[in-house]
Amino acid sequence: MRNDKGMDRIERLGLIAGGGQFPVIVAKAAQEKGIKLYAVAHIDETDPQVASFTDEIEWVHLGQIGRLIKFFKKNNVRNAVMAGAITKTKMFSNVRPDLKALAVLATIDHTKDDGILRAFANALEKEGITVRFATFLLPELSAPGGCWTRRKPSKSEMEDIKFGWKLAKEIGRLDIGQSIVVRDGSVLAVEAIEGTDATIRRGGMLGRDKTVVVKVSKPKQDMRFDVPAVGVKTIEIMHEVGASVLAVEAGGTVVFNRKEMTALADEYGIAIIAL
Repeated sequence: MRNDKGMDRIERLGLIAGGGQFPVIVAKAAQEKGIKLYAVAHIDETDPQVASFTDEIEWVHLGQIGRLIKFFKKNNVRNAVMAGAITKTKMFSNVRPDLKALAVLATIDHTKDDGILRAFANALEKEGITVRFATFLLPELSAPGGCWTRRKPSKSEMEDIKFGWKLAKEIGRLDIGQSIVVRDGSVLAVEAIEGTDATIRRGGMLGRDKTVVVKVSKPKQDMRFDVPAVGVKTIEIMHEVGASVLAVEAGGTVVFNRKEMTALADEYGIAIIAL
């Protein structure tokens, strides 16, 4: 996973925080490296624990881009990272776009993830705020290649991985999602707006003990945002529905608590492989 150059010269950093553990991990890393951190957190999404590792935090509703920019400028933030997910279904029910957000949305012709995020990043950069790779502080989160678990995928499971991989790349190219669930050459679930966890549950309930989950980066993945991520929760959900294999993309996936995740997979008899 490629990282930005020259980031060691940054003394202050903006964090655009979504949900999940990633913003907290990034905030901790910034604090440990002595970087002043100014976070914009999203109400009803971001873990409040983020505030413990920031120099200042601003809580906003989804869509308040003008307020975000004003906060960063007030604190002389010239570099920022995005970390964490926004529950995509809230785009239709819990968004409060300000004039700046409406201006950004007017520049795109669809509401696919990449289009919105790139337009948002472009808007920040026009204001003198460069959006960087969220992983520059944490290169160890990048998925290493190989089989991580004691159990390796069987021959038939490897066939399903190859089959699912091609399809997952295609739905990524179309900017639909990043994950697919398959069994015996049949597609059980394709990720869309509901997210990976819901996709695994939906597909796993159909395929049960021989279900294969494939999660990859998009063919033209912008690693500044929406990076595929897996962790302990992924394995817990797979176990819940009886799924047997997780395949991810080496170098193109963020992995949280890999040691704990792998140990849990070994306990459950789930195979994890990065290709």
